[in-house]
Amino acid sequence: MGAAGHGIPRPAWLSSLASGNIGAVLERGFAVVRNQNWTVLASGFFEPVFYLLAMGIGMGALVGTVTGPGGQPVEYAAYIAPALLATSAMNGAIYDSTWNVFFKLRFAKLYEAMLQTSLGPLDVALGEILMALFRGFLYALGFLGVIAAMGLVTSWWSLLMVPAAVLIALGFAALGMGVTSYLTSFQQMDLINFALLPMFLFSATLYPIAVYPDWIQWCIMAMPLWHGVELMRQLSVGHLDALTWVHALYFVGMTLIGLVLTTVRLRALFLR
Repeated sequence: MGAAGHGIPRPAWLSSLASGNIGAVLERGFAVVRNQNWTVLASGFFEPVFYLLAMGIGMGALVGTVTGPGGQPVEYAAYIAPALLATSAMNGAIYDSTWNVFFKLRFAKLYEAMLQTSLGPLDVALGEILMALFRGFLYALGFLGVIAAMGLVTSWWSLLMVPAAVLIALGFAALGMGVTSYLTSFQQMDLINFALLPMFLFSATLYPIAVYPDWIQWCIMAMPLWHGVELMRQLSVGHLDALTWVHALYFVGMTLIGLVLTTVRLRALFLR
């Protein structure tokens, strides 16, 4: 056992990874947020709103009702709104944990500088993931306000869509930062968009998964966004069952894998 900070004992392996000063990383992150161009930050919020207006209200007038969780018929706009909320949380977290991290890692050399201080790789990883989480939380909270004002949520369980959105954002942020640590060029970064677009289109976001053959359904059910979409859809109508836990635990596992991956990579890159 080792000792660090204010005499609080910590395991030796943890002392080599973290100083416990995540607040320093967050303080720097919020200072940057205060001074950045807020129009860039706001752009990620409007994207799902435009999809909701175009697809939910526009196309929804032609579609009518579809079968929702538990076999309940729901208006098409109410069917896709929870899915777009999950997408909004994903987008907010991914933008911060991939492109921003890529710039800091490969060009600004920010993490290299941080790790020359008392900060450990776990401090940096957690701090950056929490900053990405903040962006995902803002997008999710704003979008939930929009769909609630439009009358597209019908259950008090829908209040849990906010912490669910945070969990979804946490999973994507943790894994996104870990994957980005392996990418070294802008061409490789384009692979992230290449993966996100089909995941958005095919994760039962705009129509039920039942339209696909069985083997394609299994492929879709392996995607993280599908679990986020189903989790949000169940909460929006208050239909909870055992699968609700499966969807939530999927993101818990995704977060743990991403956090370990990011910590190991930062240590390998800068603390050899």
